[in-house]
Amino acid sequence: MLKGKKAKGKKVALAPAVVKKKAKKVVNPLFEKRLKNFGIGQVVQPKRDLTCFVKWPHYIQLQQQRAILYKQLKVPPAINQFTQALDPQTATHLLKLTHKYSPETKQETKQRLLPQEEKKTASKLPTKRPPVLRAGVNTVTTLLVEAIRTNYNDRYDEIHHQRGGNVLGPKSVALITKLEKAKAKELATKLG
Repeated sequence: MLKGKKAKGKKVALAPAVVKKKAKKVVNPLFEKRLKNFGIGQVVQPKRDLTCFVKWPHYIQLQQQRAILYKQLKVPPAINQFTQALDPQTATHLLKLTHKYSPETKQETKQRLLPQEEKKTASKLPTKRPPVLRAGVNTVTTLLVEAIRTNYNDRYDEIHHQRGGNVLGPKSVALITKLEKAKAKELATKLG
């Protein structure tokens, strides 16, 4: 004996307000749409990144694994604070400044002193050294020191409590994005 069958009725068309109108794409007649067939002997396959299929030498495998571990392992804040170096702009400014005021080499001092030595023998005049970066010189470095203080010294507590590493791998990232898309799609269908 068959259990109670439900009578199948015709589906009623949705009200015009509920039905969404699809915007038609403007198609240019000058461009023909040619489908690509990537089968054997057909269209050439697109270029792909095949580095994961390469048999790398052992030392390179170790380098790659080490780099991944450094990214993915959790780093305690006390060690992680040293990863935050100067930002490139301040670093270049500092390096230019120190290079400009670097101490003279022996050849430079010789070149500077030779003509002065000849003049000195003729008339006794005191010689001046060129400005050089030394300990305790504040006038040139104040702006640089302020920038470093605001970026690092003043943010010490914040930097000192930040964990490092813990970056997800590409597979984990792909899985999370897939789940988020599914959730977004489900929400969109619920809202209508």
